Amino acid sequence: TAFAASADDWSKRSIYQLVTDRFALGNGSRPSCSTNEKKYCGGNWQGIVSQLDYIQEMGFDAIWISPIVENVEGTPSSGDAYHGYWAQDITSLNAHFGNPDDLKNLSSALHERGMYLMVDVVVNHLVAIPTNPSGVWPETFNYSLLQPFGGSDSFHPQCFISDYSNQTNVEQCWLGDATIPLLDIDTENSTVVDIMYNWIKNIVSDYDIDGLRVDTVKHVRQDFWPDFASNAGVYTVGEVFIGNVSYVAPYTRGLDSVLDYPTYFAVYNAFNNGTSGNMSAIADVVTQAQYEYNHGTFYVGSFVENQDNPRLQSTVSDQSIVKNFITWPFINDGIPILYYGQEQGYQGGNDPANREALWLSGFSIDNKPLLTHVKSLNSARKQAISYNSSFLTTKASFIPQSSVSTLAISKPPMLTLLSNGGNSSNATWNIPSSAGLYGGNKTLVDVLTCDTVTTGSDGSLNLTASNGLPKVLMPSEAFNGSGSLCTIGAEG
Repeated sequence: TAFAASADDWSKRSIYQLVTDRFALGNGSRPSCSTNEKKYCGGNWQGIVSQLDYIQEMGFDAIWISPIVENVEGTPSSGDAYHGYWAQDITSLNAHFGNPDDLKNLSSALHERGMYLMVDVVVNHLVAIPTNPSGVWPETFNYSLLQPFGGSDSFHPQCFISDYSNQTNVEQCWLGDATIPLLDIDTENSTVVDIMYNWIKNIVSDYDIDGLRVDTVKHVRQDFWPDFASNAGVYTVGEVFIGNVSYVAPYTRGLDSVLDYPTYFAVYNAFNNGTSGNMSAIADVVTQAQYEYNHGTFYVGSFVENQDNPRLQSTVSDQSIVKNFITWPFINDGIPILYYGQEQGYQGGNDPANREALWLSGFSIDNKPLLTHVKSLNSARKQAISYNSSFLTTKASFIPQSSVSTLAISKPPMLTLLSNGGNSSNATWNIPSSAGLYGGNKTLVDVLTCDTVTTGSDGSLNLTASNGLPKVLMPSEAFNGSGSLCTIGAEG
C-alpha cells in the first residue's frame, strides 16, 4: 500500500524528474531518438524499473514521472503526445508506457526500495482534434472520445486565452491552438468536479501513488484545489508557471505547495548571464516567498531545469557555473528536484530539444563530474537532516556580500557559497562573526571536495573560490557516522 505520504514526509526526500518516454526501455534496447521529430521513442514503466539502481546511486529517494493516462493519437503536424500532456481518456492508461500491471510493478519496486512515486496529472484540459478542421470557431469535436465526460457540456465554451491579466479568461478559455486545442474542462460544473475528485482518489489508490505534480494549476479556479488535494490524500505540488510571488502564493493554500517558479527565474537569470547576473535577486525573491507562501518555502518543489524550460548548458558551457547552478535546489528550504539528464551534462534548449533520451548516455556513472556532484549534494542534505533535527524547519537566510556575483546561504548546519563568475574567477566570500553561524576555531568541511577550513577565533570566515566552484560547508562533527560522505579525521 502507498505510504499516504504527507508534505512533511516528502520534505525529507529528493526527487528525480524524468520523461517516461525518454528515460529507459524495459527490453534494454537503446534506439536512436531525435528530439525534433517529437515522436514516441519507446521509454516505458518497465524501463524505469530496470534503471532504479542508477537513480538510487545518486541518492534520490523519489521519482516524478510523466502523466500516465491515455493521450490523443494521430497528430502528425504537431508530433506525438510522447510527453503525456495531451490526455484524451483519463480512465485508461497510456499503452505506449505499459499496462496497469506495469505501473503497479513500478510503484511496488519503488516502495520495496523505500522510494516514493510522484505522478504528473492534468486537470485543466483534454485534447481532441477537430473532426473537420475549418480553422473557424466553433469547431466540432468527437466528444465521445473524451472520457469519462463524453459531451460538450463538460467543457467551457470555445475561446482561446487572450488576456493573461483577466483571471476568468485564464481559467475558462482554452490553452493550445487550432491544431492542438486543449479543451478546457468545466471545473465550475458540479458533476464534472465530482468526476475529477473521484478520479484522483481512485488513481492514487489503484496505483499506490505517493505524490502528485499538478499541471497548469493557474488555469483552474483556486477554490477547486483544496478538495482535490484532500481527495488525493497525498502530497500535491502545483505548477503555476509565472515569476510573480504574490500571484503564486494563493495556490500554496489550496495545494500543499508549488513548483517554485519565481525563484527558478531568479536563479536561471543569475547564472545565465555571467557576472552580470544578479545573485542578490535570488535572495530577494526567496525572502518574499518565505513570507508569502503558506508554510513558507519548506514544501516547494525546488528546481533549476525541467521539460518546459531550456537546459542551462544550451547557453552556458562553463562547468563551474553549471555546478553552482545545479547546487541550488539541494541547499535551500525546498524539496530538491533534478531533471533527468542534468547529471549527464545534457544541453537541450527549449522544448522539444530538452527531452533527450537518457539511454543514449548509457546510464554511465563513471567519470561523470555532475553526477558525482549531485550524489554529494544528496548525501550532504541527508546528513544535515540527521545532524540537525530542525534543519527542515529552519528558514534559509542570506548573509549579505559585497558583490552581486556571490551568494552566501545559511541553513544550519549548512553554509553554501555560490558565485557566477565561472572557472577563471576568484570570487570571495566574507562571513562576519556577527552572522553568528559557528564558533571560533571551528573546523568546517566542504562536502564537494572534503577539504577543511577553519573559522577565525571570532567565528568569522573569509574564503576565495577555487576555479569559481561552489562550496557547501558543514561542521566536522556533522559527519560522524555518515559513511560515504567525507570521512573526517581518519587520516591521523
